[in-house]
Amino acid sequence: MVELRNISKSFGNFVALQEVSFAIAEGEFMTFLGPSGCGKTTCLRLISGFDSPTTGQVLIGGKDVTFDPPYRRDVNQVFQSYALFPHLSIYENIAFGLRMKKIAAAEIKTKVDRVVEMTALGQFIDRKPAQLSGGQRQRVALARAIVCEPKVLLLDEPLSALDAKLRAQMRIELKQLQKRLGITFIFVTHDQEEALTMSDRVAVLSAGRVEQIGTVNEIYYQPATRFVATFIGETNIVEADVLGRRNGRLHCRLEGGLELDVKESPGAVHEKVLLSLRPERLRLSRTLPAGINVFPGRIAVETFKGAVDDLTVIAQGGLELGACLTNDGQEEFDFHEGEEVFCRIQPEDINIVSA
Repeated sequence: MVELRNISKSFGNFVALQEVSFAIAEGEFMTFLGPSGCGKTTCLRLISGFDSPTTGQVLIGGKDVTFDPPYRRDVNQVFQSYALFPHLSIYENIAFGLRMKKIAAAEIKTKVDRVVEMTALGQFIDRKPAQLSGGQRQRVALARAIVCEPKVLLLDEPLSALDAKLRAQMRIELKQLQKRLGITFIFVTHDQEEALTMSDRVAVLSAGRVEQIGTVNEIYYQPATRFVATFIGETNIVEADVLGRRNGRLHCRLEGGLELDVKESPGAVHEKVLLSLRPERLRLSRTLPAGINVFPGRIAVETFKGAVDDLTVIAQGGLELGACLTNDGQEEFDFHEGEEVFCRIQPEDINIVSA
């Protein structure tokens, strides 16, 4: 449905995007994820037609639309700045696009009533935008874009102004709407939870480049780079030397001298590597467990976070590793500062990432 081919975009001497290429399937929920200034909104503006690339092509539905204006593209966009008509009521703002398409009045009412209910705007439909809060105006902008059911819906951090409860609800509603209508959603956010809970695939951007594109499981459990591993959730990043292979795995020596087996990675023998270990994958016990990758440690820091405890474990050679344990009420997993423990991590839970 949407494809960017070797896209670069410069603003004077500043390069916002560098040779970006990817394809988004029809009906897919794709999220551009990254910190401020990484290029994700620039990608969105190139797809919508509000900007043109310095080099490269933009295709929608197989058609080259690189230099077509926005009104010639079957896309709608929800802006961070709302972009509502101040002189129109909320109802008229939402219905505006349908009226421009000359939809019958009865059908307009049916469509508008449906999205008004979904976005909890029923009590505000007779008001003007200036009479609403920022979060309420953002919901109006979202409703106005959804109601026209475009082939591609572009969403530039549309939930950022909503309170936590409504934000969580809208995540579910957005995903359900997208599945029901079959619209291609392209969602921009810096919020990793939004990306992980709603997306079919995620494109992680940094400094104008795509670091990795993949499903949410691939992005989280198989990060390709140090940036992806650290930006998505928490992780331990540790340098290691590859000593060789044994039993189909790489045998590595970590900082401090700790030796672990790691899942195979092409071209990683006899060189230094960077390892990513998710804290929730580090298992702790008071008795020596069976298996490989078992080593002693001491709990140096315990941080209570309600549903989970964050622990800092000191392993061989002073190596510090973060661990995350669920507070499920089982005493055998209730660890505290100063305790001596045994740690275990499966080779499959250790990822080699690029710098």
